[in-house]
Amino acid sequence: MMADLPLDQVRTLLAVVDEGTFDAAATALHLTPSAVSQRVKALEQRTGRVLLVRSKPVRATESGEVVVRFGRQLARLERDAWAGLGLSTQGEPTRVSIAVNADSLATWFLPALTRVPDEPPLRFELHREDEEHTATLLREGLVMAAVTSSPDAVAGCSVRGLGRIRYLAAASPAFAARYLDPYPDRPLGELLAAAPAVNFDRRDSYQDRFVRDLDGGGASVACHYIPTSEGFADAIALGLGWGLVPEAQAEPLLAAGRLLPLAPDRPMDVPLYWQQWKLDSPALAAVTEAVTATAARTLRRAGAARD
Repeated sequence: MMADLPLDQVRTLLAVVDEGTFDAAATALHLTPSAVSQRVKALEQRTGRVLLVRSKPVRATESGEVVVRFGRQLARLERDAWAGLGLSTQGEPTRVSIAVNADSLATWFLPALTRVPDEPPLRFELHREDEEHTATLLREGLVMAAVTSSPDAVAGCSVRGLGRIRYLAAASPAFAARYLDPYPDRPLGELLAAAPAVNFDRRDSYQDRFVRDLDGGGASVACHYIPTSEGFADAIALGLGWGLVPEAQAEPLLAAGRLLPLAPDRPMDVPLYWQQWKLDSPALAAVTEAVTATAARTLRRAGAARD
């Protein structure tokens, strides 16, 4: 049982994962490398699992991730307990680590953080990651909460629906005049498949998915990769290619005539979920309340909570 795990061994494992090597963990813990290695081995013997891959940097195995997550949750509860007792002498704000996708970060998520009460003071550590991969950071114990596209709860976490972020296929007037307008009789999917597209990065499949939904084909391999949400929208407005722009970013560009809608009746809605550790943490509860309240006002069709 997790409650029977020696806390010094759990903290040592956590230090090795965070520092990347046994030597660096030994320095951070003011121990010898031999003592660090012995604690990790003892923990592996106690659990009957290999917890670390001895690579450079060291990384946790799937079983190790479970113990690492437990260690981080334990540390969070310990800090909350000290603060609740009024015995926190550090004077430092509570750190809340969150994984969030770039489009949410550029549109609705930062305003949500401004709704978090000033007391107790918090310090946010945001990890930008694709919404299809933010849950991985939760699973590895690197963050306490995440905006994700997965409705399936990571072990030890709860999940609730936030709503849907809407994307609109768009291009600049100059792009449309060059690649689309001269061919009014050809299907839109066929034209887009042959035209340059803008992708966020090599894991961005939205443009390809949109074209497949239109005609069963796929987006052009002639893609530009623009790995910032603001830069992505600007690149499309400047005519580098077409792409799916978050509705909140697309609307002012459409109103200004810098973008044209390519398929107004075919928006793409991506569901978003809030996953968080199952902890009775005042800091995490305050963030969750602010995030879900803001999402309810800004996203489409919020879902229900689940465990």
